[in-house]
Amino acid sequence: MSYNTHSNIGSSSRSARTLDFGRTHVVRPKGKHQATIVWLHGLGDNGSSSSQLLDSLPLPNIKWICPTAPTRPVTLLGGFPCTAWFDAGELSEDGSNDWESLDASAAHIANLLSTEPADVKVGIGGFSMGAAMALYSATCYTLGRYGNGNPYPVNLRAIVGLSGWLPGGRSLKSKIQSSHEAARRAAALPILLCHGTSDDVVLYKYGETAAQSSTSAGFRHLTFKSYEGLGHYTVPAEMEEMCHWLTPKLALEGSRPTRN
Repeated sequence: MSYNTHSNIGSSSRSARTLDFGRTHVVRPKGKHQATIVWLHGLGDNGSSSSQLLDSLPLPNIKWICPTAPTRPVTLLGGFPCTAWFDAGELSEDGSNDWESLDASAAHIANLLSTEPADVKVGIGGFSMGAAMALYSATCYTLGRYGNGNPYPVNLRAIVGLSGWLPGGRSLKSKIQSSHEAARRAAALPILLCHGTSDDVVLYKYGETAAQSSTSAGFRHLTFKSYEGLGHYTVPAEMEEMCHWLTPKLALEGSRPTRN
C-alpha cells in the first residue's frame, strides 16, 4: 500500500512552500496487530528500502509505516537535492538546526500514527537522519508540543535510533526539568540507541552524546548499545537486538523477559 501526502509548513522564514513528502510504504502485521511503528530512513534513502528490511523481521504483531522524506537541497551535500527530513549542515548536536522542517516532519510522522486504533501502542524508529528525527519526535512528545508551540498529539511508547544523533541536545535537560509533566513522560519512555564504533558518517561520539544528553535530561529507560567495528550501516545483530528489546517493551504476544 502506498500513498502520497503533503504537509504545509506555514508561511514563516525561508520556505512558505508546501513540502511534498514522498511515497509511504506499509508493512502489515502478520499476526495480531498490537503495535505500529513509523520507521524513518536515512539521508537520500526512501521508505521502500526500509519496508523491505522490516518485512523480514520476526515481529508479527507490529505494523510498520515507512514514509519517504521530501526532496530538498541539503547544505551538508553542498546544496545537492535529495530526500531529507530536515536540512543538515553537520551531523551532530552542535550543528545549526532547521527547526521549521524538524517540526514539519515530526507533525507528518505524528499524523501517520494519529489514526491508529486506541489499543495499539505506537512508536518511532529510524536510521541516521531518521534516528535524529525519531529522537526529535521523542523530545516533542515529552514536552507535549513541537518547537513551534503547537501541541504534540500522539502518546509514544517506544523510540529506536540506529546510528543517529540528537538535534537540540544541549538545551533538552533545562526544557524537560522545567515541567513536571515532561519529566514524568521522559522517565517512562523506553529508548534504544545503537551505534557502530567505526561510523565515519555520524561519528560514534555523537551517538554516545545523544545517549548521555537524553539520560541526563531524565530519560531513565534508555539503552545504548555500541557495536565494535561497525560503520554507517545496519547489521543482523543490531536488528536482532531491536527485536529482543521491542517485544517486552511493547508487551507483544509471546514476550518473555529478555536481557537488558
